[in-house]
Amino acid sequence: MSGAEEAGGGGPAAGPAGSVPAGVGAGPGAAAGPAAAALGEAAGPGLPDEAGLAGARQLQEAAGDPDAPPKKRLRAAEAAEAAAAAAAAGSGKLEERLYSVLCCTVCLDLPKASVYQCTNGHLMCAGCFIHLLADARLKEEQATCPNCRCEISKSLCCRNLAVEKAVSELPSECGFCLRQFPRSILERHQKEECQDRVTQCKYKRIGCPWHGPFHELTVHEAACAHPTKTGNELMEILDEMDQSHRKEMQLYNSIFSLLSFEKIGYTDH
Repeated sequence: MSGAEEAGGGGPAAGPAGSVPAGVGAGPGAAAGPAAAALGEAAGPGLPDEAGLAGARQLQEAAGDPDAPPKKRLRAAEAAEAAAAAAAAGSGKLEERLYSVLCCTVCLDLPKASVYQCTNGHLMCAGCFIHLLADARLKEEQATCPNCRCEISKSLCCRNLAVEKAVSELPSECGFCLRQFPRSILERHQKEECQDRVTQCKYKRIGCPWHGPFHELTVHEAACAHPTKTGNELMEILDEMDQSHRKEMQLYNSIFSLLSFEKIGYTDH
């Protein structure tokens, strides 16, 4: 036995130069990587962590550094946008899940008013609920839930106020300015507050056909030519409007007469 083997006491031979055995000389950071990964997996997908947000902030600072090269600033800006989107992706996923949970089981859309539920808890918006009752009455049958086939009626079903409150707080996009608002105030915003909502000229009644965003209304009305038209010109415009109104009334009366028969036949496919 050589002297080196005697000095080693017959223990295992040392590994390659520069290698460190597992568990020897490892600092606190050695186990931090797996532990952090495990914590990240336990936290679940879709939850923005502080590390991701901090990284996004650092990338934004790098993108705004005037001493950095232009290409580096551009890459940092793109990376910052991607990191911020990834950090905020959790809330979007939660909203999507809530949309699928709170939607009407008949039309698969979020209820806009009252929400009813059958005895087994299946949700129906007010429009679909009334339609099911009316359709069953027309067929002289008992209305049933389209999911579980239990009987439904105004006395058997009740409103779900918790779902109504939850739906009213979900964000929804304005169709004009594309901003996000809670559904409870979206209608008021679109009708009264949105500066991009479509509006008409106040001289519409004398033939002005203009319609456009609300923030352009004042400029248009100041330059509108209809208030300066002569009486004969206004009479011609009003005659055209009367003819159009008469055509609409004829169409309305024809449709109303078709729907006024004592008994309407239907085909159930």
